[in-house]
Amino acid sequence: MSIRDLPQARLPQRPQNFQWDAPSDALARWAEGPRAAASDDANTITIYDVIGQDWWTGEGVTSKRIASALRSIGDNDVVVNVNSPGGDMFEGIAIYNLLAAHKGRVTVNVISLAASAASIIAMAGDTINMGIGSFIMVHNAWGVVVGNQNDFRDAADMFAGFDSALADIYEARTGLARADIVALMDGETFMGPTDAIARGFADATMSELPDTAPSNSMDRGLMARRTTEAALARAGFSRGDRQQMISALGGAQRDASPPAARDAGDAIEGLDALIAAMKP
Repeated sequence: MSIRDLPQARLPQRPQNFQWDAPSDALARWAEGPRAAASDDANTITIYDVIGQDWWTGEGVTSKRIASALRSIGDNDVVVNVNSPGGDMFEGIAIYNLLAAHKGRVTVNVISLAASAASIIAMAGDTINMGIGSFIMVHNAWGVVVGNQNDFRDAADMFAGFDSALADIYEARTGLARADIVALMDGETFMGPTDAIARGFADATMSELPDTAPSNSMDRGLMARRTTEAALARAGFSRGDRQQMISALGGAQRDASPPAARDAGDAIEGLDALIAAMKP
């Protein structure tokens, strides 16, 4: 399939009182899994972080960064390797549009996870490949709105518009019936390679991953903060509450501990117990 057949996606206006967030299940899976190493290939773009600015590192994957990378690549073919829990829907749509407009061929490799806003980005691929054990996850728009009762009524209509814009992208890439796409989004659906290929969200399974072996480059402090954040997200705490709680515990201070793999899954049970004790 060629991106020349895909339309530029509608980019809804970002409301002033909207806060983006990555879905809790996707954030937990990503935080507990290995992080791939960046590729040395000049025509490869790596998306191994949250979509939008990461408030822990000041980094994250933004449309500005992707636009800069595409300018460097020029009209050449590009490979996009993805392992991301998603994040900012607006940045995800903007990145999708940048890749869809690229003059060279776009190959997307889902290394481990392409969830939420990252799944939107993946849809811009001429070819979408999935690694064994990887997942694509789709869901309805996710975020936080603060305000009075009128704001919340307006927010319901606003989120319905967001969902429609996302469904447009999935429908254009997959060819599925709109009702089927809406059902997948309503169900917050994780699709492995077989399901994703059958439904048109991917094209092939990779027998071997690209030269992006798991890296131990993440420091222990950042690993602990993200694992803690994932546990708090699964417990229902908002992004703002998670930031305040972890910062209060001293999590905002970076340390110089030796590097370790991002695999602190064993800590989740202890964190869940702590969270249960903290909640009223």
